[in-house]
Amino acid sequence: MSDPSLLALRIQEIVQETNDTKSFILDPAQKLDYRAGQFLTLVFRKAGGGEDRRSYSISSSPVLDEPLQITVKRVANGAWSRWLIDSARPGDYLYTIGATGFFVLPEKPAEYRQLVFFAAGSGITPVFSLIKTALHTDAALKLVLVYSNSSPERTIFHDALLALQQQFPDRLRLDFLFSGLRPLRRLNVSIVENIAAQYGRDTLYYLCGPMEYMRTISIVLKTSGIAEHSIRKEIFHIEKPAIKELPPDALPHMVTAVIGGITHRFEVQYPATILQTAKALGIPVPYSCEAGQCGTCSADCLEGNVWMWHNDVLLDEELAAGRVLTCTGYPVGGDVVLKI
Repeated sequence: MSDPSLLALRIQEIVQETNDTKSFILDPAQKLDYRAGQFLTLVFRKAGGGEDRRSYSISSSPVLDEPLQITVKRVANGAWSRWLIDSARPGDYLYTIGATGFFVLPEKPAEYRQLVFFAAGSGITPVFSLIKTALHTDAALKLVLVYSNSSPERTIFHDALLALQQQFPDRLRLDFLFSGLRPLRRLNVSIVENIAAQYGRDTLYYLCGPMEYMRTISIVLKTSGIAEHSIRKEIFHIEKPAIKELPPDALPHMVTAVIGGITHRFEVQYPATILQTAKALGIPVPYSCEAGQCGTCSADCLEGNVWMWHNDVLLDEELAAGRVLTCTGYPVGGDVVLKI
């Protein structure tokens, strides 16, 4: 793949984590910076032309002496996850636009004394990176992981998590919930309520798993008095909203986008979003989900206003600072200037 905007990643080693999950240890052609909890967006060329983009969470830690690693679970209807699990081999190359994502550790960890993680199945992938990084960088933080699976054999990083608990017995609490073993243990409202009551409001909560799983936990946490800004979610399976709101202004406006130091100017008008317009013009705006749920396409709005029909990833403080999503965004009320 000759696209100069993509970074080549050589598969150095493949590790079988469970019967349907593998970790891919990668050797980047050049340095790739990332934060714990972020993901790589991989670009796959289709045989008939065009490309697919898929995002996979990074499971290595940027602060440890670990090679870059992503962990992939086989998905029944996921063509590229199946290809990675069934066909990829050491020596093969993958290609990425880089690392991104907002499911990261707090900028000011001193504001929190506790981090609580809820993970189900492959939702452990970014959480594993976060836990390793937090344990090795902030001795004051205590961590709790509530991890749901059907059995120990199907639990990704089961032994590695137990090893971390032995290494940090006073700082890491593990609670494995196995729905396929007797006595059956599933996450329920009572468990979430008890955790919220025990750890309170000076705690940051991280959620990663199926959508309904995260919705339930989020609702229970909020009804227990936990503020929205203290709950962070990572969405794996994109569900495009059924109802798309209309922007308050459907007039054409100029967008000036600074990407990698290069300035692009183009006109955007509903129904095409900023991202859709840029893609049609061949302007290299980064993107992945195209549904306002991953944050790959985010930009800083330096001038003007961008209205978004959907946002599942940017927090209130990020919105207040001018962060926007180009995949669901339209310029409204005049021209805008973006830094991407």
